[in-house]
Amino acid sequence: MSGAEAVFTQALGLTPPWEVERVELKPEQSRIDMFIIYSSNVGQCPVCGAKDQPVHDHRARTWQHLHFFQFEAFVHCDAPRIACTNCSKTTQVGVPWARPGSHFTLMFEALALALAREMPVAVCAKTLGCSQNALWRLIDAHTTRARARESHAGVRELGIDETACRRGHDYVTLVHDLAERRLLFATPGRGAQTLARAASDLRAHGGDPDAIELICMDMSGGFKKGAALYLPNAAIAFDRFHVIQLANAAVDEVRREEATYEPHLRRTRWIWLKDTRHWNQDQGAQARRLNAMRLQTARAWRVKEALRDIYRRRPATDQAASELSRWMSWARRCRLEPMKRLAATIKAHWAGVLHAFGAAHRHTGYVEAVNSLVQAAKARARGYATTSHFIAMCYLIAGKLRHLPSNPYTAALQHTG
Repeated sequence: MSGAEAVFTQALGLTPPWEVERVELKPEQSRIDMFIIYSSNVGQCPVCGAKDQPVHDHRARTWQHLHFFQFEAFVHCDAPRIACTNCSKTTQVGVPWARPGSHFTLMFEALALALAREMPVAVCAKTLGCSQNALWRLIDAHTTRARARESHAGVRELGIDETACRRGHDYVTLVHDLAERRLLFATPGRGAQTLARAASDLRAHGGDPDAIELICMDMSGGFKKGAALYLPNAAIAFDRFHVIQLANAAVDEVRREEATYEPHLRRTRWIWLKDTRHWNQDQGAQARRLNAMRLQTARAWRVKEALRDIYRRRPATDQAASELSRWMSWARRCRLEPMKRLAATIKAHWAGVLHAFGAAHRHTGYVEAVNSLVQAAKARARGYATTSHFIAMCYLIAGKLRHLPSNPYTAALQHTG
């Protein structure tokens, strides 16, 4: 074995009887080909593990590897098949540089997964020089295998929310571990049956649906029904993000109606919905001018901000009950129907709303952040062709899967850093 072949053998992490036999550089095709041989007549049976079994024959295979400088790189090998005298089966030996059935090396797949987290799959495929379909098969295979090895045994607190998969009414329910801040399960739909599937998946990964102590979620009737049926021992908490979301919707309803005859309200939507701490100077000045005009929208906004202030103070449960009761009395007397309906909604979900002030003030802020990330990824990709692709990307972005291959350049970057 020459110096070049020895270098490539070491670079691919090969050990005897695997070695690089020759390397062919084809500058006119911007391509480099590495040919690997299995330099032994015996091997271990992949089925029963019996050692020193004879090689039956070889099958030619090719795998795409990481680019070598500006050249596309490919690995070729006549992979041996073992004829086992112990189990009487003839089986192809697994190669150490690729997973079974793949047309890519493990290093290539690891880089593809790292890039797919950060860029659209179409751009990723073009960068790597492979097809989109092949890249999606790679992502699906790795996320499925990595999830199969995950343990959910210690999960006690869940955050549940839905996110849009495509335009229209295609939704996916996302179930998160609030303590570990990771996505546990994603499934099409957003009704009670999604929690039935979540409970089944939890059990399949060593968890116990009966051990779930807390669920933070929105006020969806389907989620409430599913939680009662399939996660029966969990307390329900309707956290501040969902309550303030409802309050913002109520304020915007008042604004839209009043804007039909009050021109000053046009193009002011985000002033009323945005947290005042995030106003810029112009927005703050405009809000003060509008508040001085005795608008119904300004009155609704003040009711909403009072509710937000209660959550900002984070009072204990008993104090929160007292403050929320006073707030509901004000909302019912404000003569604005959307705000009155908001007060009625909070009253109808009183136990869950109050429970959010206990339980160490658990909330779904992390869940909402994940929704933003996956929606941003969907926007960059201009949508996904199938729901399964969207779900695979959710796992890749937010699953914190421990058994995915690591970016092959990570160690080098850490070393140079």
